[in-house]
Amino acid sequence: MASDTPLSETFDIGGDMTVNRLGFGAMRITGEDIVGRPDDEEEAKRVLQRAVDLGVDFVDTADSYGPGVSERLIGEALGDPDDVVVASKAGLLRNREGDWLPHGDPDFLRNQVLCSLDRLGTDTIDLYQFHRPDPDTDFEESVHAFAEMKDAGQISHVGLSNVSVEQLETATEIVDVATVQNRYNVGHRDDEDVLAACEQKGVGFIPWGPMYAVDGDETPDALDQVADRHDATARQVALAWLLDHSDVTLPIPGTSSVDHLEANLAAADLSLTDEDMAALNDVDPQ
Repeated sequence: MASDTPLSETFDIGGDMTVNRLGFGAMRITGEDIVGRPDDEEEAKRVLQRAVDLGVDFVDTADSYGPGVSERLIGEALGDPDDVVVASKAGLLRNREGDWLPHGDPDFLRNQVLCSLDRLGTDTIDLYQFHRPDPDTDFEESVHAFAEMKDAGQISHVGLSNVSVEQLETATEIVDVATVQNRYNVGHRDDEDVLAACEQKGVGFIPWGPMYAVDGDETPDALDQVADRHDATARQVALAWLLDHSDVTLPIPGTSSVDHLEANLAAADLSLTDEDMAALNDVDPQ
């Protein structure tokens, strides 16, 4: 699905928020299992600040990361910067066992945006995403809640996450959709049709789990082989493939380590050959 034209290093979210296409996912700056505070909050803040120092201007989080911890740390570490797009999400709850529970009730969503605004220390969230459709709540009602937030000036742009092409089409009849965030990586491409729909619409596609194919039980041989050819890591190759695969992808690798952060961001400078891309495109999806 690679573009016939040179891929851009940037993408215009919603048509007016230009960001570097390799961003940062702030899920891992919380405690173990994405619950509670990290062991060292100052180190978590240093990771965020270092990311921005290295040119990251797109940071993704969610109210359920912690819960609330990731948003608060971003607010404390970065403030409300004009030159960084901060995206958050609502629509998932965490129980004591750490399960992720969809909750798309409009009243809940309207309350959550107030919490997110407070923790992030801003008057308007750049991009607010519906974290996951709730089987117990009408999808259109949930999306209408996000449209109302946008109309009220609480958020600038609306995003979706974990949706089908049909749900994307339904949502775009209610509100302009700026991004879609679905699971996608070199070894997991079930949502290729969603990516294609985003390309057609000019919607940003944020692949969550961008390196799950690397961090799982077995790294595909092609990733290691390409990495060896470039004196790179398999993680860097997985990110570079996402950037080369489509010009609407916005990978957001996350980490709690400055060293891992710097290694991940180096993927933006990795130039894959046609041979590399062909080998990676042939990886059997998980």
